[in-house]
Amino acid sequence: MTAPQPRPGILDIKPYVPGASSASGADRIFKLSSNESALGASPKAIRAYNEAAGDLFSYPDGGSTALRDKIAEVYGLEASRIVCGAGSDEILQLLTKAYVGEGDNIVQSDHGFLVYALAAKSCGAEPRFAEETNLTTNIDAMLALVNDQTRMMFVANPNNPTGSYISESEMLRLRQGLRDDILLVIDAAYAEFMEQPDYNGGERLVDQFDNVVMTRTFSKIYGLAALRLGWGYCPPAVADVLNRIRGPFNVTLPAQAAGLAALEDQDFVDRNRTFNREERNWMTSRLAAMGLGFAPSFANFILVKFPTAAGLNAKDIQAYLRSEGVIVRELGVYKLGDYLRVSIGEKAGNRKFIELLTRKFPSS
Repeated sequence: MTAPQPRPGILDIKPYVPGASSASGADRIFKLSSNESALGASPKAIRAYNEAAGDLFSYPDGGSTALRDKIAEVYGLEASRIVCGAGSDEILQLLTKAYVGEGDNIVQSDHGFLVYALAAKSCGAEPRFAEETNLTTNIDAMLALVNDQTRMMFVANPNNPTGSYISESEMLRLRQGLRDDILLVIDAAYAEFMEQPDYNGGERLVDQFDNVVMTRTFSKIYGLAALRLGWGYCPPAVADVLNRIRGPFNVTLPAQAAGLAALEDQDFVDRNRTFNREERNWMTSRLAAMGLGFAPSFANFILVKFPTAAGLNAKDIQAYLRSEGVIVRELGVYKLGDYLRVSIGEKAGNRKFIELLTRKFPSS
């Protein structure tokens, strides 16, 4: 007799590895590897989470009704077209499960978020990677990879880990180049950090077309990464499909309570956005003074390029930083082995990062 076997291709998947969170030997650890909120979570969200402790025996609202209504109010959307999940990751996985199968393919940019490819492989589909231009999504390259087996296209905007974005007009051009039966998924996890007038998170395209979905998260600017809370804005037919296959209680009661309170504290969101912009500008100015290359970022992290010389390359610098208590993200798995991604963290962590790099790359 043989043991149960997974479907072909499952064991070929390399599990997603999140940013490291520990380092030995340092007095204080600064975790700048996971793009978490530099200001933590809203005090109102923390209070709501703590108050939910008295109801831990109760099942949550299976439809996240109050939360969806608040999302709709804050973002100017239709609540009936919002589906909440355990992080936007769950929404991405559910979409792939619902619309992609054996022999199909999905298209994403070369340095796009790895979860898209992992979700496709778990469904027996092929991920196809389009070359980028200056670490930015190339619309024509994405469209060139579409064939009869393409069922879905993923675009992170702004993109992780590069920090680049494409304009609303470019996203519209991408949609207009797709067949109507291909689902365009816009992952707008970092949309709240955007301040550029030519940007839109994707909601207007969702309202305009029947094959566009926008996903968002509470993990970044709202600072609720530990609760795993996200949502998707969908055409009605897609929302119906997701509600058929998601878990009946897929968003916990404390997460719903904290998410609702976080949405009610837009002053906190504004402070976080301002802090991120100011710290990101300060860090990039210091990196430039050291002669280090970096990708212009519109999110809460910076992609920094390092020389290839021993002791100064990305691998050695990462080890050096970690030995001093600063944890950043290596990107070999994203085909960016010469780069490290550093999150915009609290001021003390940002300054420690720059101080350590200055020892290796004295400012000119």
